[in-house]
Amino acid sequence: MRVLGIDPGLRNLGWGVIEVQGSRLSHIANGVCHSVGDDLGARLLSLYEQLSDVVHRHDPQAAAVEQTFVNKDGAGTLKLGQARGIALLVPAQYGLTVGEYSPNRVKKTVVGVGHAAKEQVAHMVKVQLPGVVLAGPDAADALAVAICHAHYGRALAGGLA
Repeated sequence: MRVLGIDPGLRNLGWGVIEVQGSRLSHIANGVCHSVGDDLGARLLSLYEQLSDVVHRHDPQAAAVEQTFVNKDGAGTLKLGQARGIALLVPAQYGLTVGEYSPNRVKKTVVGVGHAAKEQVAHMVKVQLPGVVLAGPDAADALAVAICHAHYGRALAGGLA
């Protein structure tokens, strides 16, 4: 089964696709959708179109999105939430169920520590997906979300493979 992991962001939305066969994970693709446009609507539309293209090209059977953490900047949190809406909408439009995981759960699953640094996450993604070439930190985080779903989604869905 193919799993799409998404790390939502308004400027950079990371994505990663893995194949899950039993306990074996393999890398399919990863990348970053960069929003373009002058206003919020245009930026969200560009993310929607790029992520739709990713789903169309890689045909995942499940998706997972990292949950938003609330920070001190309310306007920034709201904008991130709107990008997260795109991250939930696109897979749902393709009929995919979407798992949601907190950043700490993703890090604990992939690294073993809930407050791991981005560099640690990227390193462990490379360990678990040998030969992967990461498109950047956002793509590494998205692959980590997909790996997390491969572990927890199996229990939720009665087995992914």
